[in-house]
Amino acid sequence: MKPPYQITENILQLVASISEKLGEINAVHLHKPPTELRKKNRIKTIQSSLEIEGNTLTEEQITALLENKRVIAPQKDILEVQNAIQVYDQLQKFNPNSIKDLEKAHGVLMQGLIKNAGKLRTKNVGIVQGSKVKHVAPDGGMVKGLMNDLFSYLKSDKDIVLIKSCVFHYEFEFIHPFIDGNGRMGRLWQTLILMQKYPVFEFLPVESLIKENQEAYYKVLEQSDNIGQSTPFIEWMLNIILQALENLLKTQNRALSAEDRIDIFKDKIGQQEFSRKDYLQNYKEISQATASRDLKWAVEQEILGKSGDKRLTKYIFRC
Repeated sequence: MKPPYQITENILQLVASISEKLGEINAVHLHKPPTELRKKNRIKTIQSSLEIEGNTLTEEQITALLENKRVIAPQKDILEVQNAIQVYDQLQKFNPNSIKDLEKAHGVLMQGLIKNAGKLRTKNVGIVQGSKVKHVAPDGGMVKGLMNDLFSYLKSDKDIVLIKSCVFHYEFEFIHPFIDGNGRMGRLWQTLILMQKYPVFEFLPVESLIKENQEAYYKVLEQSDNIGQSTPFIEWMLNIILQALENLLKTQNRALSAEDRIDIFKDKIGQQEFSRKDYLQNYKEISQATASRDLKWAVEQEILGKSGDKRLTKYIFRC
């Protein structure tokens, strides 16, 4: 059964704007940001997503944990960060259309924090803010069936991925399939859904903007609950995604290094053999001499294997 929502004119306009920004990002090779930026954005993502859930660690402390340095903080907060680092490092291994992978990811994210990490709940739960019950989740006996329906929609529905990822995020929070960790899992899984089609989302810190607008995030979830459909949440989330893409384009105007270009091209070409001409077609803004220097550097670093000579030279990425 398809979750209830409407495709509004605003949603269509937002999708068009996002598609335009994604095109611009691909044109300037930002779909895979430079290594240092990827690390920085991953830290921002983890810090923001966990801070929404009450974690106290700063970006500096998370950086220290990544570098295996000692951090003085509540043990629970440290464990939450360590688990998050581990699950984000494994993102490429998870299939967004698999409930088993969802459970596996939750098991990593909540290991040592709750008893039933990685298992769908069977008990009834409610979400309390302050002294008020904000949301009564569906009966525990319905969770498995609701999640099967949601994954069936994700795999089979004809709507575009941008919309389906937002619908999944909202419905996931509504179903509240785990005893704890649902907020961070919903945001994580939307990222996973998006990055299968648009690699830039793997390192785009969308959670930072959600954190900056945390009150509005909860309000729009409640608004969608009240009207019984995810339309308001889809519009809000698409706006956040658009802002994140615009921020990336504004701040990342630095020239790519040879290492950056080689790294990006590896993702595109995979294990296919290629020539300097093929490499240049991907980087029309650089000269033949620059392309030759890039490839020579990669061969010297043993990133590339080389065969043939002069114009007949072929390259292939080493595993």
